[in-house]
Amino acid sequence: MAVKRSQSASRVLAVLEGIARHQPIGVSELARLLGADKSAIQRAIMTLADDGWIRAATGAPSKWQLTAHILAVAHMGHMSNDLRQRARSALEALREESGETVLLVVPDMRRFVVIDALESRQLLRTVPHIGLGVSVRQSATSRAVLPYMTREQQIDLLGQPPDAAMLAQFAATLKRGYSVSDGDVIAGSTNVAAPILEVDGRPVGAVVVSGPSERLTTKHQRKVGAMVLQTARSLSRGVRALGPAVV
Repeated sequence: MAVKRSQSASRVLAVLEGIARHQPIGVSELARLLGADKSAIQRAIMTLADDGWIRAATGAPSKWQLTAHILAVAHMGHMSNDLRQRARSALEALREESGETVLLVVPDMRRFVVIDALESRQLLRTVPHIGLGVSVRQSATSRAVLPYMTREQQIDLLGQPPDAAMLAQFAATLKRGYSVSDGDVIAGSTNVAAPILEVDGRPVGAVVVSGPSERLTTKHQRKVGAMVLQTARSLSRGVRALGPAVV
């Protein structure tokens, strides 16, 4: 039995490709180029904008251009698979050394996503699953990765510029090399994270140790932070951009 195609989905993809070819471009011009109804093009544009694929062009709010999300999607499969494969043994070693659950997290559109998870062998443990979306606010991952992003990338991910409190957290990460979220996202759960950087200093992910707050006390966080930072450095191609661990 033949499967019916989605004309609306085809239109959205055509609009995305049209914007990519002619950006920045307005609704009327795009409708003319595609030979489509202006209202249908407008609906497709708003769908793409709401989902973060496009945004109003700088200095020309009536015209549209691509966001960086299309680049992230284009490279995500290759990057994530490559990073996950080469990180596996280091993550296993970190789990044994720390005794806690270890995660590999990468940035996605307005969130972070867990692409690998190695559970602690202890009875009481945190159990985040692969594919879990991680908040861009208050999480150890965000505090580890966002400081190494450009201002524009930070705004894209957060939806607005970072406030004074977040900037202070970023400064703390840059100083010690790792970040901490102590019950800020889930009560009773503490996470310690450090960024994985490319040669150009661009963050491509984070190594995270996650465990019950009763075990990951302030004193133990410093020890785990040093472990996490060492692992992140071993996976980074831009290690000189990472600060020292405070133990």
